[in-house]
Amino acid sequence: MDFHKDTAEVFIPDGAPEAEAFARCTHMAIGCHQDDIEIMAYDGILQTFGRDDQWLCAVTVTNGAGSARTGPYADYTDDEMMAIRREEQKKAAYMGEYGVQVLLDCPSSDVKSEATAEVIADLKQILLAANAKVIYCHNLADKHDTHVATTLRTIQAIRELPVEKRPEKLYGCEVWRDLDWMVDEDKVAFDVAAHPNLAAALLGIFDSQDCGGKRYDLASLGRRVAHATYHASHDVDETTALIFAMDLTPLIQDDSLDIGQYVADHINRFAADVNDRVARFT
Repeated sequence: MDFHKDTAEVFIPDGAPEAEAFARCTHMAIGCHQDDIEIMAYDGILQTFGRDDQWLCAVTVTNGAGSARTGPYADYTDDEMMAIRREEQKKAAYMGEYGVQVLLDCPSSDVKSEATAEVIADLKQILLAANAKVIYCHNLADKHDTHVATTLRTIQAIRELPVEKRPEKLYGCEVWRDLDWMVDEDKVAFDVAAHPNLAAALLGIFDSQDCGGKRYDLASLGRRVAHATYHASHDVDETTALIFAMDLTPLIQDDSLDIGQYVADHINRFAADVNDRVARFT
């Protein structure tokens, strides 16, 4: 791989040759920051964990320099934080038995406004090498600017691929805004109750975040449990953990679809559902 950043890295936990490691990947998760994949794409981790016929290619786009920090990490410089977050992500890749972990090491500014063509080119290179059928990314209603930008670059990269090289599914998952608000017909619900020990361990690896001022481990696991209970008001729980996703597949099947309008349509269906329920009982 020849990426635009000299500091970019390809980490292969089991030591397989690079071309072989990418080619075996059936699933891909493209996250903005270190730990995003473990929060939002646990379904992909579960689909590939402990198997030799399905593998996950995990892509972490940014360098993580701007993370919040307190406690034992309060005095860490951006460079020190970047280094420890990179090591944490590689530990997660090893524990989760990922086929490949890519760290593009881009500044957030590259993804949001500067050098976007370079980010897109790097993502295209990875997409072509892996040719994964299922891709997980951030949802387009996320409230973190760089998360949304990362997904937009992902969609742009996929749209530049030949149709036959595009993934079959693209899911926008939850980090900085959950998707409980979507109408049930629009939700993709991933049952992620399996291997709860692995889920907790993967989130716990990111000590610089969990002990650095943000309890992402507790929050992410709690959200999954809450979704499982509150998903259906009149049915008993069918699982103990759910992750919701927005199906973004139409956006990579039809390049003419307007991305902003696609998200707005989801919001409008939610608004109509709320207004209809209020009107019926007023």
